Amino acid sequence: MIDKLDFIEERYEELNKAISDPDIISNQEEWKKLVIEHADIEEIVNVYRKYRQVLEGIEEVEEMLRDKPDPEFKEMLDQELAELSPEKEELEQNLRTLLIPTDPNDKKNVIVEIRGGAGGDEAALFGADLFRMYTRYAERQGWKSEVLSANFTDIGGVKELFFMIEGQGAYSRLKYESGVHRVQRIPTTESGGRIHTSTATVAVLPEAEEVDVEINPNDLRIDVFRASGHGGQSVNTTDSAVRITHLPTGLVVSCQDERSQLKNREKAMKILNARLMDMAIQEEQAKYTEARKNQVGTGDRSERIRTYNFPQGRITDHRIGLTLYKLEEFLDGDIDEMIDALITTANAESLKNVEA
Repeated sequence: MIDKLDFIEERYEELNKAISDPDIISNQEEWKKLVIEHADIEEIVNVYRKYRQVLEGIEEVEEMLRDKPDPEFKEMLDQELAELSPEKEELEQNLRTLLIPTDPNDKKNVIVEIRGGAGGDEAALFGADLFRMYTRYAERQGWKSEVLSANFTDIGGVKELFFMIEGQGAYSRLKYESGVHRVQRIPTTESGGRIHTSTATVAVLPEAEEVDVEINPNDLRIDVFRASGHGGQSVNTTDSAVRITHLPTGLVVSCQDERSQLKNREKAMKILNARLMDMAIQEEQAKYTEARKNQVGTGDRSERIRTYNFPQGRITDHRIGLTLYKLEEFLDGDIDEMIDALITTANAESLKNVEA
């Protein structure tokens, strides 16, 4: 660990000089990158320097104790050592935590995709419940949410829905929600009182910026068509709906929520950018299979990550084995306890790599 910290401190000093260099300052794009890197490692360098001071203090006290001082002075030294030792342990733990690699996307907004899975109308209704849960959570956090594209069933269920959540750290909190969510409950249409099991899939994508994804306009096929409502009836008399096909990957995104073709195109491009970025992230992660084992879950979209059991009023996250008996509050957006547990587990696994 000390070798890593020494390297970071050396890099910090290099950056100190670089961001003051007039030649680098004149290149604003490069200068901004270096300033961000400098800010990212400043805290760990400051903690490391404090840690070294404490170690030096402990070493000085131990050296004086080896000289067998008189009882009164020894008592004073013992007291000082008793105060320094816990501080050393606290700083060590802090350094280990700070050494955990940060996800560069953690500070970004997110685009959430929800799709009804197995279970027909009940699965779609559950998808709508999840949509409400996440938007209520966003409200609790003081974040803003906006529907980008939606395809609802006649009874208000979700066939497919894309919405954006804008807020500091949104991705860092919600990224563990990607996967298959399972619900066990008695549908309102069930006359026999039997419990049905249905699923909905959730994908949490970091919002892509222009620097994240480069799209060649020649790789896009853009079609416009007339928007339609439930059952296929026309809801607009102009060709305002937009369908964008990314030819190299075959990804297709459509948006018809706005009356303006331009706005629909902007929203569709946001979704396409995020999905292309997510594909790039998944491909990169696939190269590091061992590293992925140290994350919470595998990130595999086919994995059943959580069960919502209505008869028992419980939610169980299968990745960490945590069960909460507060289903009503959970679906109203009170999900911090679960998210905190997932983050704690992820950090604990990452610490193993730091200490290795």
